[in-house]
Amino acid sequence: MSNNIVLKRGLDIPIEGMADQKISKTIAPDVITIKPADFHGFVPRLLVREGDKVLAGSPVLADKACPDILFTSPVSGTVSEIVRGAKRKLMEVRIKADASQEHVDFGVQEPGQMNAEEIKALLLKSGLWPSLIQRPYGILANPASQPKAIFVSAFNTAPLAADMEFVLADKVADIQTGIDALSKLASGGVHLSLNSKNSSNSPFAKLKNAILHTFSGKHPAGNVGIQISHISPIMKDETVWTVSLLNLAIIGKLFNTGKLDLKRKVAVTGPVAIKPAYVEALPGMSMHDISEFYDNSAKDVRFISGDVLTGTNVGADGSLGFFDNQITLIHEGTEREVLGWAKPFRFNQFSSTRSYFSWLCPKKKYKMDTNVHGGPRAFLMSDVYGKVLPMDIFPIYLVKACLAGNIDNMEKFGIYEVLPEDLALCEFVDPSKNDIQDIIAKGIDLMIKEMA
Repeated sequence: MSNNIVLKRGLDIPIEGMADQKISKTIAPDVITIKPADFHGFVPRLLVREGDKVLAGSPVLADKACPDILFTSPVSGTVSEIVRGAKRKLMEVRIKADASQEHVDFGVQEPGQMNAEEIKALLLKSGLWPSLIQRPYGILANPASQPKAIFVSAFNTAPLAADMEFVLADKVADIQTGIDALSKLASGGVHLSLNSKNSSNSPFAKLKNAILHTFSGKHPAGNVGIQISHISPIMKDETVWTVSLLNLAIIGKLFNTGKLDLKRKVAVTGPVAIKPAYVEALPGMSMHDISEFYDNSAKDVRFISGDVLTGTNVGADGSLGFFDNQITLIHEGTEREVLGWAKPFRFNQFSSTRSYFSWLCPKKKYKMDTNVHGGPRAFLMSDVYGKVLPMDIFPIYLVKACLAGNIDNMEKFGIYEVLPEDLALCEFVDPSKNDIQDIIAKGIDLMIKEMA
């Protein structure tokens, strides 16, 4: 039985470049890049050297704090390069893929016949444990703990986000197996949130062994953090785990086939994308593998792994992140506009308020770029954040507490309930041009350091 939750606050950003629901290309990457930075709280210990042969599912990295947590290779091939940064910090591991792929055989498993420890052991050994994210703080889930519940969002409301039903309609059996497995790891079971617009016809509505919820409203209604705050808010000394629907299907496929298969449908989107569509690819693929989707001859394209609000600027030589199934291509807004503040008649500029006349064209899509139209300025006290954040917290006071490093106030104003992605819209509408997500991330890092 499901319950419907209506969110009255939020904002849908009308940006051009939605991907057509068709597979334009299947990509077999020549080189796959593994980035430890994709996993918050993961301190990597290298398990391979340049020239080593690996199979799909072979261990590549381990967590120094918890050596049982492994990250395994998405492909079979040869470790071609280990990239280090300042102070020899491990930045990337690059693996040159074989023409013919070989997989580690983990054995077909039936979750119904396994206990929680056996399920944990398989997830750890296969390298899929990093798919589970623990809140508060958005760190890797602790295998030694039991969360009060596991939460999954079955839809995404972010700008130009991949349509989850198109991406995973043929993976329902794997998703069901994933739910059956993870339901044994949490005392409160698995909570699955659906979009109320099509919940009755959704293939995910028939999933069993999960507690179903439906949400309606604008972005960020699809954010799992927003959903948790309305279903079961996180209190001090409580933990919950989250997993994306995409990774839930990958977990289920591991049990059903005994093989690690990270292939996914990736939406190539954005205002400068040429014929936006989907590609079949692997995490870690290079942006060069989608070169037919963009013209970067002027060096003015920003390559974002993820969506425009929360994604990572990886550059033309970057790669797709482990958790992402969207690439956004957007123009670098380096142009300066003379006396822009004095031009109210801007029919090609979107405003979340009624500063321009975009409110007269509610269905219009805009060729947005990276220009923020101004620089940082005095921090204004207003309710602009509260209008787009459907959570029962005081976002502006939380941000100021993070800026001041005041742990007591951070606790009081909701640091346990949020991750940077939850306040991405606050950053978008902020008249002071503050980097809100970075402020929240630094606040979370301080909490981890001081509360450990």
